[in-house]
Amino acid sequence: MCGRYTLSNPQGSFSETPEIDARFLAEFVEEGWLGPRYNIAPTQDVPVITNEGSRRIERMRWGLVPFWANDIKIGNRMINARGETVAEKPAFRSSFKTKRCLIPASGFYEWKREGKTKTPMHIRLRGGGFYAMAGLYDRWKNLEGEMVSSCTIITTSANELMAPIHDRMPVILSEEAEAAWINLETDDANSLLPLIGTFPAASMEAYEVSSLVNAAKNQGVELLEPAESGRLPGF
Repeated sequence: MCGRYTLSNPQGSFSETPEIDARFLAEFVEEGWLGPRYNIAPTQDVPVITNEGSRRIERMRWGLVPFWANDIKIGNRMINARGETVAEKPAFRSSFKTKRCLIPASGFYEWKREGKTKTPMHIRLRGGGFYAMAGLYDRWKNLEGEMVSSCTIITTSANELMAPIHDRMPVILSEEAEAAWINLETDDANSLLPLIGTFPAASMEAYEVSSLVNAAKNQGVELLEPAESGRLPGF
């Protein structure tokens, strides 16, 4: 699964422009709210790139609330969508056809279990940098008529780097696949499902970080610092 992630440049900071919008060729809908994020957690607002006529960076709630939902709390269970079944599951199949998005990130956290011990790991592209996770979004209206836009991150089976840490990982799209994923003129599963693959392990790296990341309230660039034990052997 993917339950925490980060969005910052290798120096641990960025300005909204030109880095994010230039990397993803998208325009901010709302300025002034996004800064570096070191411990993004479910139900928080996150930047999402949509393509409803043009590429836009929108603010959305992490945890998909389908348009037909009765309660926003359903989104708490919809932070991830399994790539193997995303075209079939009632909660996701409509969005899979018409509301695919890119979710910018610079890394994600996962906890490596060894007996009763769970060690937090930060996983990123080798050398750092921004990338896009494959996502879905939807728009839901509450009883007061307010529109809530929300998203989910698609996951797939782990690559060789991730396998010792966890059996799932987010779908990381190549830059070439990003445009195809958010081309909403395409709704054919046979064309889209091949994009939901496992990112090459050789292009990624993982290292142990402080247990401070365990609490979502903890923020700050220090969360990205390697723990004293350093990188895992062979990583």
